[in-house]
Amino acid sequence: LAVAVVAAVGGRWTDTAPGSWYDGLDKPWFTPPGWVFGAAWSTLYLLMAVAAWLVLRSHTASAGRQMAAIALYATQLALNLAWTWIFFARQHPGWALVDLAALFLAVLAAAVAFARIRRVAAALLVPYLGWLAFAAALNVAILAAN
Repeated sequence: LAVAVVAAVGGRWTDTAPGSWYDGLDKPWFTPPGWVFGAAWSTLYLLMAVAAWLVLRSHTASAGRQMAAIALYATQLALNLAWTWIFFARQHPGWALVDLAALFLAVLAAAVAFARIRRVAAALLVPYLGWLAFAAALNVAILAAN
């Protein structure tokens, strides 16, 4: 449910339509077409939700370890939503990049915590880390060009 809320709220803040602030930005040559973002984020949100579900359903970890891992997961969800608000709603690519660095570290910490409970849950976060690295490259290029 938390992932769905983040996706829905973030989606409302994201405006890439012709004539939007984002549309008017100078973007790097490696910016994918718009449909790629929707497909990528839908997949990543699904993987994130399954990863959290696996951690919560684990019978081998203590409740304290599970809750610590989920707290890290919740932190990254909040940072994920914050990036969308900062970048699209507030139109501040520089501050969004700062958030993105914190987000990457939070996802990495969540993956480490998940690995201690269910390795497959941690593995499900690896594509997210890859996408965040790519997003950082886009964010840096947009910041530099604008």
